[in-house]
Amino acid sequence: MAEESANATGEPRPEQEHPNALRAYETLGRFLEEDGWYPQTIEDKHAYRIYYRGKNGELRCFAQIRMDYERIIIYAIAPVKVPEDVRPSVAEFITRTNYGMHIGNFELDYSDGEVRYKCSLDFEGEVLTNTFIRHIIYPAVQTMDKYLPGVMKVAFSALTPVEAFQEIEGQG
Repeated sequence: MAEESANATGEPRPEQEHPNALRAYETLGRFLEEDGWYPQTIEDKHAYRIYYRGKNGELRCFAQIRMDYERIIIYAIAPVKVPEDVRPSVAEFITRTNYGMHIGNFELDYSDGEVRYKCSLDFEGEVLTNTFIRHIIYPAVQTMDKYLPGVMKVAFSALTPVEAFQEIEGQG
């Protein structure tokens, strides 16, 4: 019986160490199915790959439960990588955009040019509900979709970070 409660290395399985996080992962999966996201399980992670077709592009997304911390993290990823020579300008644009954000934030991976928007929630000791999931997944994808044209214009045209930000915020 002890073998069944441990993994191949003899360590306890995540469901024994983190039953609340496992329930959250199951809740997340059900929510994504019922809400029409068509989730794909990511092997060896407590995460799902999902897609969102917005007004400005199709986003690849990840919905993950961090078992060790009882956190849910949603990533909405821009459909293109930012070229190395314009990463500083895109970083300025997302820094301007992040300032004042209430839920989530943009991130830029300087090593490969990936831009993503992240929303997360610490639910340690609490039940993760569909309402909590909805309140972080939709802001993530909708915010990335809203600001994606700015990322694209700064990365691939002559718009400055300030101009792109002002255009999206209706100040330009």
